[in-house]
Order: sequence, then C-alpha cells, then structure tokens
Amino acid sequence: MQREINPKAGEIVLKRSFKEHYKELLGDKYEEFLRYSFIYPRQSIRVNTLKISTAELRKRLAPEWKLTPIPWCREGFWIEGKRRDIGNLPEHVLGYFYVQDASSMIPPIVMAPQPGDIVLDMAAAPGSKAGQIAQYMQNKGILVANDWKPDRIAVLGINLQRCGASNVVITQMNALAFRETPVFDKVLIDAPCSGTGTIRKSLKTVLIWNPGMLRRLASTQAKLLRKAYMLAKPGGTIVYSTCSVEPEENELVVNSLLEEFPNAEVSPVNIKVHSSEPVLTYRDVPMHRQIANALRLYPQDNDTEGFFVAKILKP
Repeated sequence: MQREINPKAGEIVLKRSFKEHYKELLGDKYEEFLRYSFIYPRQSIRVNTLKISTAELRKRLAPEWKLTPIPWCREGFWIEGKRRDIGNLPEHVLGYFYVQDASSMIPPIVMAPQPGDIVLDMAAAPGSKAGQIAQYMQNKGILVANDWKPDRIAVLGINLQRCGASNVVITQMNALAFRETPVFDKVLIDAPCSGTGTIRKSLKTVLIWNPGMLRRLASTQAKLLRKAYMLAKPGGTIVYSTCSVEPEENELVVNSLLEEFPNAEVSPVNIKVHSSEPVLTYRDVPMHRQIANALRLYPQDNDTEGFFVAKILKP
C-alpha cells in the first residue's frame, strides 16, 4: 500500500460513537480499516464489451497506461498512469470503458444475467451496474433500469446511451411502488445506504454518520429487499448489495427477509475475492445460518471500497 493518504484525512475528527461502534465491529482490524479508508482508492475500469474487446482496449491504452486484471471480473482492470483524470480519455467518452470501483463490479457478476432474461435494477443510477448487466445480456432481453430522482435519471440515461445499452427501459418511480407481480428472472437492489465502505472516496461519510441514520436506512432497505423478492419469478434470483459495512444495513436486512420467507435461500458467492466473515451475531441478535453465505468486504480485504453482497434464490 504505497499510495498517499488523503491530506484532508488529518482534518477529520471521529465521533466517539463511531469509534466505539467500529471497534466493537472490527476488533483488532479497526486501525487497518481506518488506514485503508483514508488513502486514495485504486482506480479501476470495466471494459464495455458491447463496443470493444478487452484486448483491443488494452492495445489502445498502452503504453501510457498499465492495466492489471481484477481477479473476479474478466472485463475489470486496475489502471495506473501519469494522470488521474481517466474520465477525460477519449475511450471513456466513446463508451469503451466505464470508471467503476472493482468491488462495485461484483453484484452483476453474482447475478449472472443471461441474454433473453427479464431483469430489474431497482436503484440503477448512475448506471455502472445497469450497463454491466446489459453487457452480460449482450443487449438481448429486457432490462428495466429504475430510479426515482429526475437528476439521477438524466445521468443514468446518458451513461447507458454512451455504453450502447439498447435493451434498457428506464423508469422513474419509487421502487416501493412497483406492483408486486412476479415477472422478473433476476432483480438487483443495490440499496441506497450510508456508504461506510466508501469513506476513501468521500470523507464526508464519516462526518454525517450517526446511529439514527442507520436505523432509518435499514428500515427502507428491508422494504426494498422484500419488494425485490416479490417481483422475482419463482426460481428467480435476487441480488442485494450495499457499499456499506454496517450490519444493520446488510446481514440484519437479509435476516429479516429470511424470517418472513423461510424457504428463501442465500446462495454462496463463489468468486476470486478475499472476504471477511459475515456478521453472524450482532449485539446479541443471532443471524439465520444462511447469512454465512453472504459476501462481506472491508476496504483492507482487497484494497477496494467496502461492500456487501447477498445472492438470494426464490423457490
């Protein structure tokens, strides 16, 4: 780990409640978590194979840029060069690649959408995962990409258009208002969250963190996951993910679904990634045994953003 520490990190005064909470959660990994949270993130990209092959993009970017394969995503690469403004490269403007954190690439991989599927991305903006899903579907089938704020819809539309995603229907509505008709083969709910896995990208996350916020978010997240489950066909797949490392927003949310739908199955996530153990008991609350199959990532596990992913199968 040789990248520099964000100079603004020294100005951050951690709340006592934050320190107590994370020391309880992380134990002897607490200091390492902070260290990784305050260094600049590794830049990573996902090649958009709807427009270009990985081999051709690597050829275009060499020799100015060094691309290192991301083990769990065949189209993903960490990228290093003399500049950091990779979003200004012509290849990005043309939609040949998408700037995306390496951990953010995991939910569509876990979902494994196929050409011809009917898929819903319930909270799709700004479009990184929706574009990745369309890419895996090879623009065949139907992808409903939903979000609820006009400014987010605008960004979503621009990004999907740039990536050449042509099998997408964009909708603007509160995802909780979807009629509970089980029509989707696969549903992704990348839930709005506290973002505590993304401190290295946004230091203000530490400043706005508070337990009350977690409770409010968790309540909404549980409703969104339940809605996703109701929208999936029997035999369908629901992927729940957040860029949070909070048990309230992750294991406890999935646990609430399993309590209501005991026949649901949390399937193991088998990808080449270093992970931490899911939280199986939190503040004396035992989790369902299937929670052990979820994927929990701290920033220090792979030098990425922190992330949580659960793959749920509907009988």
